[in-house]
Amino acid sequence: MTPERKFAIEAARLAHDRHCTDIVVLDLKGISPAADYFIIATGTSGRQCKSVADEISLLAKTHKQSKFGTAGYEQGRWVLLDFIDVVVHLFDDEMREYYDLEMLWGDAKKIRWQKPKKVKSEKEKGKSADSLSD
Repeated sequence: MTPERKFAIEAARLAHDRHCTDIVVLDLKGISPAADYFIIATGTSGRQCKSVADEISLLAKTHKQSKFGTAGYEQGRWVLLDFIDVVVHLFDDEMREYYDLEMLWGDAKKIRWQKPKKVKSEKEKGKSADSLSD
């Protein structure tokens, strides 16, 4: 896994952990000369989008990803963070629907960013069933 892909996945997970919704990671390699990955997420408010943008910027430093630019931060309706190979888009509902980046980049593959769900062992399944009968 490339460092850029790893950063994109971890940034998506961070957005999820901070209650952003409709999170998508698009693989744009070979499709766009501008970036290899887009992360697209919807925030509940401008304040949340800015907070998530701040945290992703900190995360980028731990991944040695340099920020080339930021746009829309003050308004918080569409915050764009450009890390050159990875571009993060944090939208409010209205702006996300209006710009519809998933449709625009419809040829891009979607990257699975969610952590695999832990499968319960038979022993764990038995414990949860026993606790219901108590």
